[in-house]
Amino acid sequence: IGRGDGVSVCVPVVGTVTSLLMVNFGASLLAQDDLPGVKILMFMVVFTMLFSGGLVPTYYIYTQIFHIKDTLFSLIVPNMLANAFNVILIRNYYRFSIPKAIIESARIDGSSEFTTFIRIVFPLSLPITATVGLLTAIMYWNDWQNGLYYLTGTEFFSIQQVLRVMSSQITFLSNGTDSSQGVNRNIPQTTIRMAIAVLAIAPILIAYPFYQRYCVKGITLGAVKE
Repeated sequence: IGRGDGVSVCVPVVGTVTSLLMVNFGASLLAQDDLPGVKILMFMVVFTMLFSGGLVPTYYIYTQIFHIKDTLFSLIVPNMLANAFNVILIRNYYRFSIPKAIIESARIDGSSEFTTFIRIVFPLSLPITATVGLLTAIMYWNDWQNGLYYLTGTEFFSIQQVLRVMSSQITFLSNGTDSSQGVNRNIPQTTIRMAIAVLAIAPILIAYPFYQRYCVKGITLGAVKE
């Protein structure tokens, strides 16, 4: 359980930070209406939300081309690249919630695009960034399918996979043993599963209060106009 917790902490932290960087840079790019080819780029992003490559081609690419099988990257990369919805969400925030006059003023003062993004755009987008970051972290924390697909050993099992294996073993012990074999069949399955659920949800409950004010602001943003 301790090793699973370590993996489950490392993966959401690295994956969330990397994903937020990619999503914010992509959203900032798509929010520029005067950028040549921006409509084509936007169509490509939306297209990935409507059609996916499928499990078999995706598995082949990750295992045979990127070679992430049985590595920690197998828990990070697949979810990190599936953020088209988050890109559109933050892109709309950039377009409709950040005044263009501020960005134009920075450009007139000689600020580069990167400096404008780091010092002006990103600080103003903290509410939506924190909201998307929390959702992304929860996605990483709850993920167990990628480990099922790409991990053959238990070295990089996350806490979700460890708890899933424990739950399966509890069911096996309860259904496949009896008192004549020296094992009590009356194992408290419900109690153990509830304990497992607490272990799985506790870190999210601890982290949520630190994001709450950003989440509330991000969700209610635009509800009241001055």
